[in-house]
Amino acid sequence: MTDIEIAKKVKLENITEIGKKLDIDEEDLELYGKYKAKISENLFKKIEKNKNGKLILVTAMNPTPLGEGKTTISIAIADGLRQIGKKSILALREPSLGPVFGIKGGATGGGYAQVAPMEDINLHFTGDIHAITSANNLLSAMIDNHIYFGNELEIEKVVWKRCVDLNDRQLRKVNTGLSGESKIVPREDSFDITVASEVMAILCLATDINDLKQKLGNIIIGYNKKGMPVFAKDLKAEGSMAVLLKDAIKPNLVQTLEHTPALIHGGPFANIAHGCNSIIATKMAMKLADYTITEAGFGADLGAEKFLDIKCRKANIHPDAVVCVATIKAIKYHGGSPKEDVLKENMEYLQKGMNNLYRHIDNLKNKFGLNVIVAINKYNTDTEKELEYVQNELKQKGIMSSLVESWAKGGKGAIDIAQKIIDISKQDEDFKYIYELDKGIKEKIKDVATKVYGAKDVTYEKEADEKIEKIEKLGYGKLPICIAKTQYSFSDDAKKLETKEDFEINVRDVEIKAGAGFIVVLCGKIMTMPGLPKVPAAESIDIDENGEVVGIF
Repeated sequence: MTDIEIAKKVKLENITEIGKKLDIDEEDLELYGKYKAKISENLFKKIEKNKNGKLILVTAMNPTPLGEGKTTISIAIADGLRQIGKKSILALREPSLGPVFGIKGGATGGGYAQVAPMEDINLHFTGDIHAITSANNLLSAMIDNHIYFGNELEIEKVVWKRCVDLNDRQLRKVNTGLSGESKIVPREDSFDITVASEVMAILCLATDINDLKQKLGNIIIGYNKKGMPVFAKDLKAEGSMAVLLKDAIKPNLVQTLEHTPALIHGGPFANIAHGCNSIIATKMAMKLADYTITEAGFGADLGAEKFLDIKCRKANIHPDAVVCVATIKAIKYHGGSPKEDVLKENMEYLQKGMNNLYRHIDNLKNKFGLNVIVAINKYNTDTEKELEYVQNELKQKGIMSSLVESWAKGGKGAIDIAQKIIDISKQDEDFKYIYELDKGIKEKIKDVATKVYGAKDVTYEKEADEKIEKIEKLGYGKLPICIAKTQYSFSDDAKKLETKEDFEINVRDVEIKAGAGFIVVLCGKIMTMPGLPKVPAAESIDIDENGEVVGIF
């Protein structure tokens, strides 16, 4: 059966019943039908003095193009903890329509480890991402309107981009203002995918509506004739943008197929943004349950590094344990196996590919000082020989692991890892960041590139060099950095999977996100507007004669 067929077989509980499992009164839920709700801001004050539960971060080795099942494992662990009598909750990102209609086809878990209603969550959900798109594009409209009516702020260069929540490579570079009207100034422009918008990052890093407004006001929309930044607050745009986001800032409550509560809120990409769900949802979850399971996008070199160096720093939290997801196919893929052969047994590729997993574990344990367990996400194509080899190799190196069979068994397939997580989350940690904020921008980039990626050095294109110098002169040099690079490799080259040889990270551009409070560092060929694959998932997604959505997997 497909994921959507499995999901439709399960009778969901009314969302008010899910709220009761977290001691949330119905008056604190804003219902979106029977199975979805937003949590009222009134709840924040009620639970403020609750003791924080344990925070468990789920990350992974570098993935294959189809991903390694971090969301599935996250859901299974939360369900597994409930299976053994623990009060658990999920705090996950919202899926973007880009990958849903692109290569992934869905991002709500898989098999019997899913959040539901899966078709709603994968599509429009409660409208959060649409609200972010609207707020982003309202600012764009206000910028061009200001220029049209005389340009009092003397904006000379506009850096703010429009966005759309779809993969559309045609929008990577466009010409705007071609109507021929006398006051309209044509210019070359471009679109980002919504989940790469600074508005998305701001929503996920804001602590409340007032903080959201302040951050929106601090967005740099362009530069004036003196080369000084012009802000969204100069256009008096932050209030109306916040109005569009007044509901989007509230976390969404849903459930797993086993009726475990889940907060799904915010969804920045991890390769081109910071890759974590909202601070509001995560901190709320920690007040509502004994164990919060959250996820960071792609491999630990991207999602986990940004979760720890950006989100944890801003939220003043850190995980009590980290789960690093690995699959047999990903290990072989990073051992040099051709894509078409990753599902075939080949011990040579498996042996070579273990190095990728070891490097992620070493980073998490020894660079960040965290307790780590490896979740081996079992696929039906895995052989016993391959699974035993990986488990034995990890055991010999003193690395704790667990074979997770969540796709086929749901929470019951994650009981072993749930029990082990309880144990390791009690152990002492020596958590530390990869860099300190008072370092220069280049020093921070080098720290991540050499300590986390294993690069020998960092090179800079002329434009990036000039922008870094300007950012530091403007007083933003002490912000954290958000490196945008490929998710498939420790390097910035998606084809360089093994990275045994010395390699350098090349910085081609740098962008200041003053509202979100970090500096985006663009490396290699990474783009902020993805494209569709040759055969997009959109071709198989449909609605049948009964009005049922089909083809989301």
